[in-house]
Amino acid sequence: MHTLLTADELAAGIDRLAAAVRADASQPGARPLWVIGVLTGSLMVVADLIRRLEGPVRVSMVGASSYRGTATTPGRLDLRLDLLPDLTGQDVLVVDDIFDTGHTLEALVVELGRRGAARVRSLVLLRKTGRSEVAIEPDFVGFDIPDVFVVGYGLDFDGAWRHLSHVAALDPSDIVAARHGPAAVPVDPPGDARP
Repeated sequence: MHTLLTADELAAGIDRLAAAVRADASQPGARPLWVIGVLTGSLMVVADLIRRLEGPVRVSMVGASSYRGTATTPGRLDLRLDLLPDLTGQDVLVVDDIFDTGHTLEALVVELGRRGAARVRSLVLLRKTGRSEVAIEPDFVGFDIPDVFVVGYGLDFDGAWRHLSHVAALDPSDIVAARHGPAAVPVDPPGDARP
C-alpha cells in the first residue's frame, strides 16, 4: 500500500471544490442546494464539503454499488434511492468518491433529472484516467489519479480501510492478502507521510 494523496492534499482539494461549488451556486437564479451523497464512499467528502459551503444547504444520501466484497472491477449497478426527498424544481449536487467507468454517476444524474430536479451537477473526489465508458464527465473533480485500486478517506476494499485519513493505492500483494484472510497488511503509515 502506498500513499497517493495525503490528508493535507485532500483538505486543499476539498477547499478548491467547495470554492468552485460556491461560485457555481451564486449564479443568478440559483436555488438552495441539495447535496446528495453516494453511500458509503462519499461520507467523508460530503462531511468536509458541506462545512465549507454557504447559504442554505440540504443533505441526503443514496445507495449505489457496483463493487461487491473483494471485487476490484465493477459489476452490476444497484441503485437504492428510497432515502431521497422530493427534488422537484431543486438544484442538486451529486457527490461521489470516485469516477471510474462513470456508469454510477450517469445513472444517478439521469434518475435525478427524471425525478424533477431543475438542475443536476456532479462532483467527484477522484477521477481515474482512461477508464470512462460514458459520455458525461463530472462537473467538479478533485484529483485525477492513475488506474489503481484506492482506499482511504471513505473508499474501501471489502469494508476495510475507509477510516484512513489519506488515499492509498493497494499493491497487488495487499489485495491478495486481503482476499486470503486477516493478513498483517499495513493500516496507516505513521505521520500520514509519503513512503
